[in-house]
Amino acid sequence: MMGKGGWLARGRALLRAGKLDDAVAALLRAETQAPADPRVQQALAQAYRATGRPADATAADCAAMALEAGSALVLYNLATVYFMAYQYPEAEKWYRRALGLDPDLVVANQNLAAILENDGRLAEAQTLRDRALRRQCLFVEPATEQPARRVLILAASAFGNVPIDALLPQRTTTRIKWFVEYATDLGDALPPYDIVFNAIGDADLAGPAAEHLNRFLEQCRRPVLNHPDAVAHTPRHLTPCRLAGIPAVVVPPVLRWGGGVAGLAEAAAEAGIAWPILLRPLGSHGGKGLVRIAGPDELAQQGPAEGETGYVTAYHDTRSADGYYRKYRMIFIDRQPHAYHLAISPNWLVHYGSAEMLAEPWKRDEEQRFLEDPAAVLGGEALAAVAAIGRRLDLDFGGIDFGLLADGRVLVFEANATMNLHLNDSPEDFPYKHIHVPKIFHAFEAMLEQRCADGADH
Repeated sequence: MMGKGGWLARGRALLRAGKLDDAVAALLRAETQAPADPRVQQALAQAYRATGRPADATAADCAAMALEAGSALVLYNLATVYFMAYQYPEAEKWYRRALGLDPDLVVANQNLAAILENDGRLAEAQTLRDRALRRQCLFVEPATEQPARRVLILAASAFGNVPIDALLPQRTTTRIKWFVEYATDLGDALPPYDIVFNAIGDADLAGPAAEHLNRFLEQCRRPVLNHPDAVAHTPRHLTPCRLAGIPAVVVPPVLRWGGGVAGLAEAAAEAGIAWPILLRPLGSHGGKGLVRIAGPDELAQQGPAEGETGYVTAYHDTRSADGYYRKYRMIFIDRQPHAYHLAISPNWLVHYGSAEMLAEPWKRDEEQRFLEDPAAVLGGEALAAVAAIGRRLDLDFGGIDFGLLADGRVLVFEANATMNLHLNDSPEDFPYKHIHVPKIFHAFEAMLEQRCADGADH
């Protein structure tokens, strides 16, 4: 087995011999064995340049300088460049190097925890998050322009937060992000704020913060958007009852279950859930962990482990006449619906990121028609049903994912406050989004302005 210095020497020798790909491979082995050695990064930078990879070469140069200086912050900045570009493996590597130099670097712990949680490595993610937020649970991001609105954002440590970056741009908003469950005092040390936005959108993940939230809100005198009492009514298993009786709306029965495989089929049948069924882990979003189970044999193989809590939902085939599945998303701002996107996929598990909307122009044409005139696409009865759902949810910010059945009724997939919302799509490829999605942001801004004005009058 080659020692630490051996792979570095081998890589340098291969580089001198012009065997560039082999040199890179050897130096990556050296990096694994000696992650804190700046000489490895210097050699990698040279090898990357020789192979025509200038961006990787620059990253290696930065890493070499950071390691020589012992600067965790420089490595954190390097990791964050990858993180913001969704290059999570590279981001993870450099966050770990930064934490090797400074294990208590709060933001590095937080971002690495987000990467691990997205990858399903939940226990390690929670350890990192606890380490970070016990040191610092309040983060102030000043607005870049003045005058600015000051928004206190109540956040949970786990997934399930509302997408504040799109709703509360830092250009116009001073964002005071507070992870309440880690607070040792409740409000005494908070900076001034104009309004409170409860960004803990998933009621299943609000548990650790609930006691602190309630105590804080008892003495809070500013307006509160998405009050926790309203969010508490939105777990998946409560949705059928919550939306019961709305015309032209179908909500599949849902069972919350934590008893493992044993007894699940019987409990599902008692709840009116027939095969096939959908199994989803608690706190899951974006289709992560969602599986369709055809019958008892598949349940025995893919069912939940004992003590693993999740949801069992009746499956409905929402395939359209053309053989495609469609998932519509509308966003509720102050209980009013706004069309956000339409995903069209040949697969029953419809997710916008995997629906290949860019590859097939006809899909984008149909999505454009939906954003331009939802009533024409959905039909007046279905749009009225969606509007009624928004009023019934009673959220200041929320949303709904749904399909249309053959008879025009709305089949609810989910309706809550955790809906992702952004405008990151290319204006060249999705010009219609850059016309219609900003209307959602403008509606939220108008509501925010009105609520702040109402709060100032009291």
